[in-house]
Amino acid sequence: MKLHRLLSGGAADGIVPTSGFTAWLVSLVSLAMAALGVAALAVCFATDRLADRWSAELARSSTVTIMVPEGQMDAQAEAALIAVRTTPGIQSARLLSEEEQSALLAPWLGSDLTLDVLPVPRVIVMEETVAGPDADSLRLRLEGEAPDAVYDDHTRWRRPMVAAAQRLRLFGLGALGLIALATAGMITLAAQASLAANEQIIGTLRLIGAQDNYIAGAFVRRFTLRALGGGVAGTVLAALGLLFMPDMAREAAFVTRLGPQGAQWALLLTVPLIAAATAFIATRMAAFRALRHLEDR
Repeated sequence: MKLHRLLSGGAADGIVPTSGFTAWLVSLVSLAMAALGVAALAVCFATDRLADRWSAELARSSTVTIMVPEGQMDAQAEAALIAVRTTPGIQSARLLSEEEQSALLAPWLGSDLTLDVLPVPRVIVMEETVAGPDADSLRLRLEGEAPDAVYDDHTRWRRPMVAAAQRLRLFGLGALGLIALATAGMITLAAQASLAANEQIIGTLRLIGAQDNYIAGAFVRRFTLRALGGGVAGTVLAALGLLFMPDMAREAAFVTRLGPQGAQWALLLTVPLIAAATAFIATRMAAFRALRHLEDR
């Protein structure tokens, strides 16, 4: 079926009801499924950005922690600091001050608690070069100069985040697939109901020589355009909801704004097109299957 025939319609459109249960069902289903599709895409976009942000922040940062009795703490911390500063692949390194450590612990322990009553380790924060240090060599060097120093390159944090992001991406794509299948199923049922309701008209058209392509085309065009309209409405409503959603990322650095950003907004335009394509395929298959069934009777 050619595209211009789909868009232009023809006299056969008169056999398809312009309103009624099936017509509204297609529009409402497409609207709801398009909104759900936009929500699934928004979650995928936000997950990708969050995983990229966390991975990028952890990829070139590392720490050394020193946990020893108080009398040896300063000596081992200074020895570890000298060791990491003279290690190839380390761009910068510094000891966290007590004030910085208190600020990090404040959300859990409160701001009034002093570190003197807690066995808090000293922490060296390092910024690595793109190539990074040789982790095994650095650990061996620390073992010789500061035996209680522990080097952490955050690999154990990055790997679970990357794996979680991949699973969430697959979940989002799976949700989009289920939405498309549900849309196809509902539109198929609506098309079959409309064809059954117009069985006598279809039989009359056949008697006067109308071809199946001509008859099916009317149903395909009407249902495809209904799905396109509903998809556009659902996409616009969902996009407006995302646009005016409060930006939590401004208040918490570990989260990101939910929804698309930049060029990702253009990808939302594919949602109503997918809804229309799903309706086109589902209605066409249902129409020809119903017409074959009528012919066999």
